[in-house]
Amino acid sequence: MFLAWNEITRSKLRYALIISVMFLISYLVFFLTGLAYGLAEDNRTAVDKWQADGIVLSDESNTNINMSMIPIKSMDEVEAKEKASLGQTAAVIQLDKKNTEKINASFFGINKDEFLMPNVIEGKSFTNENETVVDNSLKKENDLKLGDTIKLAGSDKKLKVVGFTDNAKFNVAPVLYVSTAAFQQIRFEKSDTTENARVNAIVFRAKDGNLKNVHLKEDGLARYSIATFINKLPGYNAQVLTFGFMIGFLIVIAAIVIGIFIYVLTMQKATIFGIMKAQGISGFYIAVSVIVQTFVLAVLGITFGLLGTVGTSLVLPTAVPFQTNWLFFLSIGGIMLVIAVLGALFSVRTIVKIDPLKAIG
Repeated sequence: MFLAWNEITRSKLRYALIISVMFLISYLVFFLTGLAYGLAEDNRTAVDKWQADGIVLSDESNTNINMSMIPIKSMDEVEAKEKASLGQTAAVIQLDKKNTEKINASFFGINKDEFLMPNVIEGKSFTNENETVVDNSLKKENDLKLGDTIKLAGSDKKLKVVGFTDNAKFNVAPVLYVSTAAFQQIRFEKSDTTENARVNAIVFRAKDGNLKNVHLKEDGLARYSIATFINKLPGYNAQVLTFGFMIGFLIVIAAIVIGIFIYVLTMQKATIFGIMKAQGISGFYIAVSVIVQTFVLAVLGITFGLLGTVGTSLVLPTAVPFQTNWLFFLSIGGIMLVIAVLGALFSVRTIVKIDPLKAIG
């Protein structure tokens, strides 16, 4: 440890460059991880709020809730511990004020007495078909306030904001919760609360969390686990895999870069190592010093990269889908550290093979 740290303090510029490279790569990896996690969460946070075990869709919908349409009376054909009807549709909304921008949003038509009703962090729940509870991202990004009126593009329908909830996004769009009757007006332009009303899905909680305990009495319906439903969301799986491969390749690149730097430095110090061996210092001691040195450099670079990422997250605009996940960050940092040290093992082989006589010349 003494030899490794002493060399770092004596050649500050050289090792500062290595730390800088490690910092830049780790910063990029951590930042992409935060973006990937935040973007993935923006696809599913509203679904996670259900705390449900599964969902029933029409069997011809191909697990796509937008393509599913079932009569609300089909609720009676689903046997489950708890169940709730869900109407979902995408829409464009706008504040009922002059010169306000249009916003892509997703409507959830629910029964407020069922478990899909979200927690209200400000205001109250809706009480009629002209009121809505909305995701608080609209408050942060669009200055939406309690009592404001929202109008729908291409419709005369207007909704009054009576409450805010948190972490409610679906397919990267903020969710507006409305009554089932309001959903019928938004989707079908008619207020139908009878058994002929239609919804997109029936969400359920199964006994003991086992989907086998949920029975469908009617043909034309299919049940799916929430995990399957989320993975089948348009673009979700491709997005997660894309970012995953990018982050994985960056980790490997970081290891290769730090390994190359350490190898070049080792070759430059071959004469010094030869002299040390001639003085009786074992190759094992020198090799351990190189590995410790690599460890220290990697720890410093990764730590600075992590601190830089956290600092950047504090000044990012709320529209950027960045979320900090310490479990992911620490896991990725640990992997980068291990791979960087493994990369230094190539230098160890060179040290072991150094002939003191040849090195000294």
